[in-house]
Amino acid sequence: MELVTLFYIVDEFCVSFEPEWRARQLASGERKRNRRSTMTLSEVMTICIWFHISGYRQFKQYYQEHVSVHMRDDFPNLVSYNRFLALMSEASLPLLALMTSLLGEATLANFVDSTTLDVCDNKRIWKHRVFKGIATRGKSSMGWFFGLKLHLTVNERGEITSFLLSPGNVSDGNQDLMLKLTEKLTGKLYADKGYISHALFLSLLRKGITLITGIRRNMKNCLMSLWDKLMLRKRSIIETINDQLKNTQQIEHSRHRSPRNFIVNLLSGLIAYQLQPKKPCIHYTKKEQGLLTQPLLVA
Repeated sequence: MELVTLFYIVDEFCVSFEPEWRARQLASGERKRNRRSTMTLSEVMTICIWFHISGYRQFKQYYQEHVSVHMRDDFPNLVSYNRFLALMSEASLPLLALMTSLLGEATLANFVDSTTLDVCDNKRIWKHRVFKGIATRGKSSMGWFFGLKLHLTVNERGEITSFLLSPGNVSDGNQDLMLKLTEKLTGKLYADKGYISHALFLSLLRKGITLITGIRRNMKNCLMSLWDKLMLRKRSIIETINDQLKNTQQIEHSRHRSPRNFIVNLLSGLIAYQLQPKKPCIHYTKKEQGLLTQPLLVA
C-alpha cells in the first residue's frame, strides 16, 4: 500500500468522524487551552499506522530517522518527537473507531484463536509498573507469560471480523468473553482444543453458531462430517495471522511507557494488517461452500 492511499483512507474517515467526536467530548471542568495543533488528526494516525508497514522495529528510531528526514515533504508541519507522543496518545479512540469500521464480514466459516501480548520479561514482573493492575500472569502453550491476551475471529478471506483484549489469566473458552466476541457471527466457528466447553457450545448454538473443535485424548469420539474435519486443519490460517501481527506488524513489544500508547500501537498494527491487499486466505468452490451449511453430526 502506498502512503498516499493510506492517508486518503484515514483522512476520509476523519472528515466524518472528528467533528462529531469533538462535539460529544465531555468537559472536565478545568480551564485548558484549546489551541489547534499544527498536525491534523489524520496525519498523526497515518504516521502511526505507517510505522507498522515501514519495517522499523522501534518507533523512536522510525520517527527520528525516517519520518523527520524522508517524509518532510509529505508532512510539512511535523512536530518534535516528544510532542508527537502526546498527540499520538489522543488518537487512541479515533483509531479504535477506524478499526471497527474496517472489520470484515462474518461468513459461514469463521476461525477463533487468541495470542499472548507480553509486556515484560518474566524476570522483571516484580519491577514492572506501566501495566500494574492491568496485566496478569497467564499460561499458554509456550509457557508462562505476563501481559494481556488478544482474541480474534477471522473469516476464510483472512479478514479480522472481531477482536477483544483481556488480561492474561482469562481462559480462551471464557463464556462471557466468547459471547461478546461472537455477537455478529453466524454459521460455523472452528477453534482449537482450548475452547472445549459443553456450556459454551450450547450458548453459541442458541445464537446460531456451531462451535467445532478437536477432541482430547480422554474424550469420547464424536461423529463429524469429513468437510468439518478438513476445515479444522485449515485453522492454521488464524495462527498465521497472529504470527504476522506479532512479527511483521509489531503489535507486541516490551518498551511501552503508558497503557494508552500500547493501545495506539496495537490498533495501528491491526489497521495496517486489515488494509494490506494480500492476506492469508482459503479458496474453495461454490460446491465446497455449500458443504459449510451441513449440520454437525453428534453421536
